[in-house]
Amino acid sequence: MDVVVIGAGQAGLSAAYFLGRAGLDHVVLDADAGPGGAWRHRWPTLRMATVHGIHDLPGMPFAEPDPAAPANEVLPAYFADFERRNGIEVRRPVRVHAVHDLGDLLRVETDHGAWEANALVNATGTWTRPFWPRYPGQELFAGRQLHSSQYRGPEEFAGLRVVVVGGGTSAVQQLLEIAPHAAATTWVTRREPEFSDRPFTPELGRAAVAKVEDRVRRGLPPRSVVSVTGLSLTPAVREGLATGALARRPMFERLTEDGVTWADGTHEPADAVLWATGFRAALDHLAPLRLRGPGGGIRLDGTRVVADPRVHLVGYGPSASTVGATRAGRAAAREIKASLSRRRAA
Repeated sequence: MDVVVIGAGQAGLSAAYFLGRAGLDHVVLDADAGPGGAWRHRWPTLRMATVHGIHDLPGMPFAEPDPAAPANEVLPAYFADFERRNGIEVRRPVRVHAVHDLGDLLRVETDHGAWEANALVNATGTWTRPFWPRYPGQELFAGRQLHSSQYRGPEEFAGLRVVVVGGGTSAVQQLLEIAPHAAATTWVTRREPEFSDRPFTPELGRAAVAKVEDRVRRGLPPRSVVSVTGLSLTPAVREGLATGALARRPMFERLTEDGVTWADGTHEPADAVLWATGFRAALDHLAPLRLRGPGGGIRLDGTRVVADPRVHLVGYGPSASTVGATRAGRAAAREIKASLSRRRAA
């Protein structure tokens, strides 16, 4: 093949669309059983009314959805329609185990055989790599511990005392859902959360992307977009601040058998701890290529990996938003076409 695309979320589908328009022979491999990328796995109570703006896939406007519709149904249906309309054949479920350097080619090894290609577009996102921080006493806690990726709705916390850990959008959304059902909730974050009532303008978006892009250009692990933009002061968030549901406390020092304890000895009883602590890039299959630098991240020039220009990362770092993913797919396809043309001319 000219190109193997790993992942069929927004970034992978965008790349496939533009690779097809460029006339490049490619295959799209996806580990999921159906379309939708990470949206397939969002919690059932997440509604379109609370989903951040969704950027169109190329050439196919995203119609205004019913605000009450579940995000894990609306977005997968939109992705499926995009694949169908554009004749994008995704091979699924196919799990990639490793990518090896054969010299001129890259070999992509999967549970359904292997593909060899001149270039690789990696669009595996982060959903399959939830981050669990280590804190003293985790093994002693007698209650339930779960990551936000495992959250299925607030009813399972009815009558419980719940500690929510994390300062991102998922933490806030899930906490606001849980609070009316739980006996008590406690919100803890490492840093003081920053709320913003500024509209998310194109200028603000470009500034946020530029900050994240600077990190990956220097080979550092990318930070989340919310760490740059702050948390949006939506009506639900304003209400949560007014009622005290979003009264933040600093990070506790340790877990105990029946709760959490701070350095000053303050103790909060708890029946469940929800770790809304984010995700890491799902890149383990690229380990044989040795792409990581001394800073722990992968240094990029646009979407191209500096250590191996045949490899492009999309939906990573500055392109981890829906608008960035679409742009990155276009940029990767354009660069790959130019690179292959130069190699064949030589």
